Amino acid sequence: MGTHVIKMPDIGEGIAEVELSQWHVKVGDLVVEDQVLADVMTDKAMVDIPSPVHGKVIALGGQPGEVMAVGSVLISIEVEGAGNLKESAATAPVKEAPVAPKVEAAVESKPAAAAAPRLAAVCQGPMVAREADERPLASPAVRKHALDLGIQLRLVRGSGPAGRVLHEDLETYLAQGQSNASAPAAAAYAQRHDEEQIQVIGMRRKIAQRMQDATQRAAHFSYVEEIDVTAIEELRAHLNEKHGASRGKLTLLPFLVRALVVALRDFPQMNARYDDEAQVITRLGAVHVGVATQSDVGLMVPVVRHAEARSLWDSAAEISRLANAARNGKASRDELSGSTITLTSLGALGGIVSTPVLNLPEVAIVGVNKIVERPMVVKGQVVIRKMMNLSSSFDHRVVDGMDAALFIQAIRGLLEQPATLFVE
Repeated sequence: MGTHVIKMPDIGEGIAEVELSQWHVKVGDLVVEDQVLADVMTDKAMVDIPSPVHGKVIALGGQPGEVMAVGSVLISIEVEGAGNLKESAATAPVKEAPVAPKVEAAVESKPAAAAAPRLAAVCQGPMVAREADERPLASPAVRKHALDLGIQLRLVRGSGPAGRVLHEDLETYLAQGQSNASAPAAAAYAQRHDEEQIQVIGMRRKIAQRMQDATQRAAHFSYVEEIDVTAIEELRAHLNEKHGASRGKLTLLPFLVRALVVALRDFPQMNARYDDEAQVITRLGAVHVGVATQSDVGLMVPVVRHAEARSLWDSAAEISRLANAARNGKASRDELSGSTITLTSLGALGGIVSTPVLNLPEVAIVGVNKIVERPMVVKGQVVIRKMMNLSSSFDHRVVDGMDAALFIQAIRGLLEQPATLFVE
């Protein structure tokens, strides 16, 4: 028997160190070639580290959240033969996974016999006996749902990839009588003293750092404007009825992208990046619109490149493609960087007003709130109109308040008179 040492690979782009985000194996596990061993986080993306060999894990080189230098020992695997104890494994291939750790790959790449021992604890019976400190795989929404139902998530059998607990698993757990949900109503008012500590690592740490950096470095100010979107919603419904089957359904987002493109012709200072160290503002002709997208690990911003050259349906298709890629962990680094202005929307949960944080080094972000029907006075008559607020933020070091107001007013005019979106 020998030892195969896998060192932290050189991921490129001059990166000297990365953060160890998550292990997919533990000491004693049997692994196979190409099985994902760990996720590491660079400044731009999550990267899978696969195994180049078959063998047994005998040592792990770090803990989640630890920053490791390229070339440091990541993991040691016992293998048949002499191994590579004295050799560098820093050239081990890596697989890019910019959004979320792809636990599925760690399971699907195993032969059934190798995967069975690890999954046995989560795939048999209605209830699972995990260790008290073991954190089962589940999305934030599932965790909140379990908390609302009074379910201890570690007791629920997960039917998703790698034992991930899904919403339907919670319902199955309740139906099988394993929850306290059937206890007397008084139990709902019982005192609770449980606590849960969640280490801020990986993508969540990167998001936290970027948000903190943005609020500390930029001089944020926000401007909110109310927009009558009745006409553009009627146009959208008409286009979907006429062309939806052949070209795809349109949401409001591609219209907003188009409004940004047209408005920026008169306000190029909004489509800019500010290098505050060099004290240089770079205005760009190309409009690369970042579209904020929620994923299980946090907010991602995939980029619709050259929005100025796209039709409504082209923008819609690209927004949909990028959003799906971000949520599924398949967006590339290039697709998650290079935006010149950002559009953020919470959809139906958009509230009345928000204060979006700038996506540095950009100087403007346009936030979309929900559409609601309100009684409005139009030409002396009270009528029901569809209204929506734009809550936008700007970097006051670069953008003056009047220019910001005029920019949003220009977008308002384009959306309220949608024919002007297409007049050249």
